[in-house]
Amino acid sequence: MRTRSTSGTVGVVTLVLAALLGSAYALGRSMTPATPRQPIGASAQIDGAQYGEQPADPAAPHTDPDGTRPDGGTPTTGADPDAPQPASDGDGPFGSHASTGTPEVALTFDDGPDPTYTPQVLEVLRAYGVKATFCVVGENAQDHPDLVQAIVADGHTLCNHSWHHDVLLGKRSPALIRADLIRTNDAIHAAVPDARISYFRQPGGAWTYPVVSVAEGLGMTPLHWTVDPNDWQVPGAAKITTTVTRDTGPGAIVLMHDAGGDRQGTVDALRRLLPELVSRFRLEALPANGAN
Repeated sequence: MRTRSTSGTVGVVTLVLAALLGSAYALGRSMTPATPRQPIGASAQIDGAQYGEQPADPAAPHTDPDGTRPDGGTPTTGADPDAPQPASDGDGPFGSHASTGTPEVALTFDDGPDPTYTPQVLEVLRAYGVKATFCVVGENAQDHPDLVQAIVADGHTLCNHSWHHDVLLGKRSPALIRADLIRTNDAIHAAVPDARISYFRQPGGAWTYPVVSVAEGLGMTPLHWTVDPNDWQVPGAAKITTTVTRDTGPGAIVLMHDAGGDRQGTVDALRRLLPELVSRFRLEALPANGAN
């Protein structure tokens, strides 16, 4: 009698099952959606900051996947271990200061000086006896030293706003950040040698820890804001007036612009705003403490 072998049959069945299971696993893998890649330094707005981008992870290296920097600077391979750490304990992004810390309200004007709009802003402020803070762009200070002198002569506070309104400044090396801020201060001091520059405002509000730290190392307080009427978008005097009137409260720092485009709407809004604001608040320039 011939006996049928079962070992061969079992082997064949095992191979068939293995093949079927492998195919099912591969099919399942192909049907699983891939996890999308998250961009490094994804763009975002901060309190209506119009120009800049805020890194999604401030500790991450600001590089593209191929190692190049989005701002065209020197490629980096990781976080700089020598990057300074901020000491500021402000209430704004990355330790910047977004309020006065007192009941007083501070009006701030960015991107100037401008020969068309800065004199108008100064005239309106003078008419109401209001002192403000002007965040000055270095190359504009160099081109219009007489306007820097007029700002200081009227008792307003000065703020460094980078040399060329560099939104990506915070992503550069601490050495480059420092050189930019010093160059801007030098241009201001060329016009007013004894002026104190106690504040720095990062263009676009695109703060990073290195730019905060370097500003502090140069004796400048990193200055953010509380109220942003987005006047850079030229919404018109009525809308600027409504936003500032509605959103301003005790301790607010109000962001407006006296340069960088058509700012007539801002000037006209200021004429409407000041009677209302001075009736509700004490408007003061930010204190120009320290020396640099």
